[in-house]
Amino acid sequence: MKVLSAVAVRAAVLELLPAFERQTGRVAVAAFDLNPAVRTRVKGGEQFDVVVINADMVDDLIRAGKVVAGSQRLLGRAGLGVAVRAGARKPELGTVEAFRRALLGAQSVAYAGEGSSGAHFTALLARLGILEDVAPKLRSVGGGETGQVVARGEAELGVVPVTTIMAAASGAELAGMFRVGLQS
Repeated sequence: MKVLSAVAVRAAVLELLPAFERQTGRVAVAAFDLNPAVRTRVKGGEQFDVVVINADMVDDLIRAGKVVAGSQRLLGRAGLGVAVRAGARKPELGTVEAFRRALLGAQSVAYAGEGSSGAHFTALLARLGILEDVAPKLRSVGGGETGQVVARGEAELGVVPVTTIMAAASGAELAGMFRVGLQS
């Protein structure tokens, strides 16, 4: 069985595969990439048995005839969080204003620029009215690398799915999830 999956849920997928193999006797292999890249690979004709990406992208693949309608299942949600270098001061993130202050006060902020979380994050910065102020501090990195960039001290903060932070590197830790209750 071939699984194409978003890197944000890599740890969960890798934990599930051995149980699948034990229960079915089938070998399972997984390939990981950013959500948009997985969708592009599927649309491009790459063969797979299971695809694990954002729900809106699954809907797009159904419309494109690449995923069977009615076969999709919600496996979970990966909220966005903020990573800091292990042992560093954790910023206050409990309110919208605290989250804004943390981003405005940071020297640098890494994020997955080409991934779904990066698009969500930059849209959120715009909705908060701080995109122009934070833009010079932003450091776009590849999928799955944000925690490692923070761990090496190359960025003060990292904003990515919590699952990516938790699975990243021992030198980075979750400062917290941000709960910005903005209405669109």
